[in-house]
Amino acid sequence: MSVDGVRNASVKDVAALARVSLGTVSNVLNRPERVSTSTRERVEAAMAELGFVRNESARQLRAGTSRTLAYVMLDGGNPFFTDVARGMEEAAEEAGLSLVMCNSNQDGAREAGYLTLFQQQRVQGVLVTPVDAASPALDAIRDRGTPLVIVDRTRDDASFCSVAVDDVLGGRLAAEHLIDRGHRRIAFVGGPMDLGQVRDRLEGARLAWADAGLPADDLVVLTTSSLGVAEGRGAGERLTGLAARRRPTGAFCANDMTALGLLQHAITHGVHVPEHLAIVGYDDIEFAAAAAVPLTSVRQPRHELGLTAAALLLDESTNLDHTHDQVLFTPELVARASTAGR
Repeated sequence: MSVDGVRNASVKDVAALARVSLGTVSNVLNRPERVSTSTRERVEAAMAELGFVRNESARQLRAGTSRTLAYVMLDGGNPFFTDVARGMEEAAEEAGLSLVMCNSNQDGAREAGYLTLFQQQRVQGVLVTPVDAASPALDAIRDRGTPLVIVDRTRDDASFCSVAVDDVLGGRLAAEHLIDRGHRRIAFVGGPMDLGQVRDRLEGARLAWADAGLPADDLVVLTTSSLGVAEGRGAGERLTGLAARRRPTGAFCANDMTALGLLQHAITHGVHVPEHLAIVGYDDIEFAAAAAVPLTSVRQPRHELGLTAAALLLDESTNLDHTHDQVLFTPELVARASTAGR
């Protein structure tokens, strides 16, 4: 193989220059502990002089699997998922593997396409934050022998390893915080409702609302098409369009990006936060604390989610005695200025 007419150095070229056998070069590449220091240094010097680059694709073809993990994230525009991916990448690097990432953009068909592609590429394992944790596409990957770990979601059965946060508890913490601040009419902002995370966070808020003995109608649900800044701004327009007596004094958003959009709308339209509208987000991304009005948020251990998910996947792909584990982290509410005082 060549680039711009220049032939890439081969293993044979390295062996000839270093005056060693092909087997010795192979050992330097794959089992360096079997080669004496002086010989290894001579081979490595020949590689450097020739500009030799190992053909990893060929090695993977012979082995039948790659030294790559894959992560299908739900929303590449949300810093939460890139923070989770950093934890995965750290675990992969420590194991001598690489991590490939892609974005389903909350599209089930797009997600299924990536899962098929990664199976064709014989990745060592797949991590996925699914649009639907019950999707048959996940079962198909597992049944064909590719290890798969579900991230930021749980599944009703124990057929996969999963790593998630207790989102029902997180929703409860958010609503309880607003209730404790004296709010008796709040909005839940998030969607679509086919996302399990959104449903669970709303369920937790409703449980807290019921436990406080508050009327169900005073927890207003504003469903959005996705979880982004634009949808938060749109929710702000819907809130300010309500009659003053029906307008919520607090809002719990299903993630921080939506909350930041709502905050942006409030500031640009003269709605004082938290005096006129208190706002709670979810995820506690870095931008939450840096917002114009620092955002109260339910914190998820993003880095630990990624590290733990990758560790489970590595164990499943290498350990014959592996058993599936479902890890559930506990969320934490971080109070800031967007809900201070009342």
